[in-house]
Amino acid sequence: QVQLVESGGGLVQPGGSLSLSCAASGRSVSFAAMGWYRQAPGKQRELVATISSSSGASTNYADSVKGRFTISRDNAKNMVYLQMNSLKPEDTAVYYCNVYGTMYWGQGTQVTVSS
Repeated sequence: QVQLVESGGGLVQPGGSLSLSCAASGRSVSFAAMGWYRQAPGKQRELVATISSSSGASTNYADSVKGRFTISRDNAKNMVYLQMNSLKPEDTAVYYCNVYGTMYWGQGTQVTVSS
């Protein structure tokens, strides 16, 4: 069993930045690919970014966030991060951490982009 806890969400103005963290416990996630998802009211949960477990740490991003968001990880700390820059109102959503391809999810952290 893996527990995931997201943090770092909040209110930010358009064009601003936030850094989200996902802390894993119960088991190391260093072997697993990880993902960030988001869900806005009335919309499906969508995949934002993924990062592999390999030393090459390959990443993948949704078209809507390419060039603005960066996913990273620190396996020694059992942590995954999402750096969010140039935020837009349409980025407003609850952001979730996931052990990619599994049923393991965090509770989510709210990101609100508004002036």
